[in-house]
Amino acid sequence: MNADKLRSRQDLEIARQLMDVSEVKRINEAIEKREEKGPMGTRRRLLATSVRLSRNMAPWLHEMADGCIAALGVKIPLELYVYASPSYNAACVKPEDGRLFIMFSSSLLEAFEGSELRFVLGHELGHYLYGHHDIPIGYLLNGQARPSPKLALQLTTWSRYAEISADRAGAHCADDPIGVARALFKLASGLSGKLVQFNMEEFMQQVDEMQLEDAAPGQGAPTEDWFMTHPFSPLRVRALKLYDSSILANKDGCSIDELEAGVQVLMTMMEPSYLEGRTDASENMRRLLFAGAISVANANGKISDKEVAVFEKFFGERTFSEDLNLEKLASDLPERIEQTKALTTIAQRMQLIRDLCTIAKADKKAGAGEIKVIKSIARELEVAEHFVSQSMTIGEVLD
Repeated sequence: MNADKLRSRQDLEIARQLMDVSEVKRINEAIEKREEKGPMGTRRRLLATSVRLSRNMAPWLHEMADGCIAALGVKIPLELYVYASPSYNAACVKPEDGRLFIMFSSSLLEAFEGSELRFVLGHELGHYLYGHHDIPIGYLLNGQARPSPKLALQLTTWSRYAEISADRAGAHCADDPIGVARALFKLASGLSGKLVQFNMEEFMQQVDEMQLEDAAPGQGAPTEDWFMTHPFSPLRVRALKLYDSSILANKDGCSIDELEAGVQVLMTMMEPSYLEGRTDASENMRRLLFAGAISVANANGKISDKEVAVFEKFFGERTFSEDLNLEKLASDLPERIEQTKALTTIAQRMQLIRDLCTIAKADKKAGAGEIKVIKSIARELEVAEHFVSQSMTIGEVLD
């Protein structure tokens, strides 16, 4: 398996966009100039504040690392360190002098075992392998010159997809879906597993309950979710389950297109809503949603009471009227699509498509005509058709 194939498409695409952003270029140029003057002292700080675990001290850990390095095709000398901390944590530090460093908290090394630890090792190696250090997110988000809200959102959205990529690298090394889920459970709960019995299905059910909480149109994800650099642990487990059922992990699994669409549906749960935004992009998205929702609901020639009820959840009571000019709204769609596409990111457009799917499912099962209209809008917005299929099925467990 070529490890590059494991990388999330959204991680790769957004990273490419970010590398062209002037602020990112400026910070990277400053870092490069500092590095030209000599090592930045990373290794010295590690030696001063933590303990280097040699092969003699932790042969079992080095054997795990060797296995992960071989599985991912990583070609750089590796040093492993442990530092005192009651929290479960690990980090891959940017290489220095041709060496890569991975740090573990003491509590993580003592509580994690077997495939759980291989997942953590593979995850950290994935960050190096996919060049995640090339985007200096810490400098950008925490420096004196704070980024614009738009750039901050783009950075945190990318970071969440970067975690998805690293998780896949970790899962590839662990080769044990239950062990991977158990590792994420421990990271989320802070438990060692000795007091509470882990149940993967119940842990993943939290995603379904999040969807129920988010069911009210217009609420969107809470503001604090937008700027989180890591996806919620239950979302990561669900994303890894999608990975495990894909061709990347199973020769008879679903396609990569289907995998990526499913992950994107999950990730939209942490994005801001456009329904109450005051930007030009939000306004154009609402206008498109209005026209698109009417066209979808009317795809079979009749708009049902249930579809009207869902429509009014989005736009308010009595916003639907028999006097609406359905033909005019349908003819306006191409223009509204173009205006929206010019002002929005792909993540925002996926939210809009997801909301159109919600309206289409008002009668429990969307008709072929409704799905055809949504897929047509998705194509024009450059959203993969597989995303429509995933959005139609992602909440079926709640029915």
